[in-house]
Amino acid sequence: TSVDRTVADCARILDLERAAVVGDHALRRGASVDGIAAAAERSGLVRGARRVERLLGALDPRAESPGETRTRIALAAAGLPAPELQFEVMTEEGLYRADFAWPELKVILEFDGDSKYFAYRPTAEVLLAERRRENALAAAGWVVVRVRWADLSTPGVIAAKVLAAFARAAKLAS
Repeated sequence: TSVDRTVADCARILDLERAAVVGDHALRRGASVDGIAAAAERSGLVRGARRVERLLGALDPRAESPGETRTRIALAAAGLPAPELQFEVMTEEGLYRADFAWPELKVILEFDGDSKYFAYRPTAEVLLAERRRENALAAAGWVVVRVRWADLSTPGVIAAKVLAAFARAAKLAS
């Protein structure tokens, strides 16, 4: 089957989170929401049509990893305001990109997958760069909160971390 049809079929049988991981990845690889919708319609299958529709509204090609997709779905499920994805922030140290940001609150949420620390450069170098980045963001008035894979397995953890960051940011702003 085509990639579009595969995503539509996954939406019919998987929960939203898993289907969104597949769908976001497909979008990053060139699929389109319209193409997935058309493939679902062409299939003629009625069963699961609402699940496909729900998935189409949840997809976002800006998610750069399954962890980011799952975090975005968790934020939406918790009823939190939708963040900006891959938001760019200029600091005195340079331009940084945040996985998720609420610019009006000056809150950044970062998903920390293991590959960021081990796959591309020596770990010590990555940790030092990350520390400089976080210090520059804090100096610019941003509150940074981090989530990791384990947080995705415990309902409510991500929402609690984000809400606590919102509260810290409100205190800083007042």
